[in-house]
Amino acid sequence: MEHLSPRHRWTALLALALGGVAIGLTEFVAMGLLPEIARGLLPSEYAASSSGAVAKAGWMITAYALGVVVGAPTIAALTARVPRKKLVLGLLVLFVVGTIGSAVAPTFGLVLVARFVAALPHGAYFGAAGMLAATLMGPGKQARGFAAVLSGLTVANLAGVPLITRLGQAAGWRAAYLIIGGVFVLTLLAVALIVPEVKAAEGGSPRAELQALRRPRVWLVAATGAIGFAGFFAVDSYIAPVTTDVTHLSSGVVPWVLVAVGLGMTIGNALGGTFADRNLHRAMLIGFTAVIASTIIFAATAGSIIGLFAGAFLIGASSLFLGPTLQARLIEVAPGAQLMGAALSQSAMNVANSLGAALGGLGIAWGLGYLSPAWIGVVLGVLGLVLAAVSFATERKTKEAEPVPVLQ
Repeated sequence: MEHLSPRHRWTALLALALGGVAIGLTEFVAMGLLPEIARGLLPSEYAASSSGAVAKAGWMITAYALGVVVGAPTIAALTARVPRKKLVLGLLVLFVVGTIGSAVAPTFGLVLVARFVAALPHGAYFGAAGMLAATLMGPGKQARGFAAVLSGLTVANLAGVPLITRLGQAAGWRAAYLIIGGVFVLTLLAVALIVPEVKAAEGGSPRAELQALRRPRVWLVAATGAIGFAGFFAVDSYIAPVTTDVTHLSSGVVPWVLVAVGLGMTIGNALGGTFADRNLHRAMLIGFTAVIASTIIFAATAGSIIGLFAGAFLIGASSLFLGPTLQARLIEVAPGAQLMGAALSQSAMNVANSLGAALGGLGIAWGLGYLSPAWIGVVLGVLGLVLAAVSFATERKTKEAEPVPVLQ
């Protein structure tokens, strides 16, 4: 890679992070626009039962999550030998097609297909762009490279999603997705013009990437992320009824609580990248401990305004502290298959999203109250911590069992 000036390096990192912003928008904006989507795509069903139509429109979120889980390992395996910049550009083209397709598809079924297509490059983008960013930042800064790209996702949650949601409510949900498609086009141009060429990893191949899936340690770390991160989604999915029914605030306060979560995510992501580069194993253990503590604080104090906002901030910060840490850890346990390891992190996150929301919903359905998802989140965080400790312990035993070479 050519020598870069500090200005060129940081503009290249911003271009890659802009992709994270666009991904955050295309993934999360549907949650705030489901009534508008249901009214527009399912008019007869909406007239008969608005709640039923909204629930059906929620399949868009499921289709996207499924696309992430399928696309991340598949694209990682098929593109092992593709130069990183070329790969990122190809993934952005797929994002543009899927997102604009979501805006113009005439029927609900075609919209679901478009959402699935838009999700396919999600995990591979964070993997490829994260490794590209790590190369730009230099040796010893791998986790900070991933954090730089993930920062776009946190910025989207902090400011972009509320703004695009408001615009979609005023101008229509299709206009919202057209604008998000425009952000992807802007990212495509920025990456093409600013980001330097970086070769694919030496010795990379589809077979090497797929070999990672045969390693039990890879699945153990992926399970650690899927279960441990599910606590965040259990809380975040039901933070609106906590605000209105537990803290007894108006629905107009909900966006501000989400801003607190987003601000915590932004700070936690930056700290996580720095700590992970210094001591990856310690950073993961600290992160899960912080997640458990912050979720307990939220569950115990959300009845007050201060407790609600402080707990929301702490949960966002501690959870995203683990974001770059988990991605770096998956790469560590998948030597020779870095892209697969990085992409699996996003698959694990989307499994966590589904698992956390489902388990939190069960707690509420069983009559345990709107704070029950937080207590479920505590249990999930403890399980994540235990799994992380187990993965470190088994790794140490494996190294100790390896024969020591005899010097001739």
